[in-house]
Amino acid sequence: MIPTYLITILVIVFFIIINAIRILREYERGVIFRLGRVIGVKGPGLILLIPIVDKMVKVSLRTVTMDVPPQDVITKDNVTVKVNAVIYFAVMDANKAIINVEDFLYATSQIAQTTLRSVLGEVDLDELLSAREAINQKLQHIIDDQTEPWGIKVSVVEVKNVDLPENMTRAIARQAEAERERRAKVIHAEGEYQASEKLASAAHVIASEESALQLRYLQTLTEIASEKNSTIVFPLPIEFMKGLLK
Repeated sequence: MIPTYLITILVIVFFIIINAIRILREYERGVIFRLGRVIGVKGPGLILLIPIVDKMVKVSLRTVTMDVPPQDVITKDNVTVKVNAVIYFAVMDANKAIINVEDFLYATSQIAQTTLRSVLGEVDLDELLSAREAINQKLQHIIDDQTEPWGIKVSVVEVKNVDLPENMTRAIARQAEAERERRAKVIHAEGEYQASEKLASAAHVIASEESALQLRYLQTLTEIASEKNSTIVFPLPIEFMKGLLK
């Protein structure tokens, strides 16, 4: 029969071995602390630690998708809007992400919120609605510069929704309707102008050739006759009658 003390020793050794072995996935890294001092970053694969002496903090290197909560922003032209965004980032240096900041996820979220408010507060509402791509790039550069000491790379920042006040929404709708009416009137005026040019050219040709006027009247009579009307009232100008008399 195995003595009790031997069983106790075997159990202790088993737990020590279990605590000394770590397996990290391909996208994971482990920051190793030995008696409180960083000795390096290990992984992926099998990691052996010295029990009690070594401590490991696991860090994921995969891209993180983080929603930036809606922020109340006052634009440069004093319009209050509610804006939210999404940010994509990844840890590039696990050592910096653990040592240089207490919680890199929370810190990145706070930086994104404050940067969103400050950047959008420097633009007009029209620019916020139309120049979305330029604003996204500016946000990405600013946030990436601030998180670089933490070993974090911000790849994309996208402004998702811009919620406008109801009165501002109605004003924008009226502005868009007025713009459509203006374009319609401009197009109509251009059409009238082009038609008048064509009519002027045709009148010039007819005025220079009397036979052209006669042919035009005859063509009109042919078109009317094709409708099979019983009575046709057709005015004849004096110039046309003079042409027939000749």
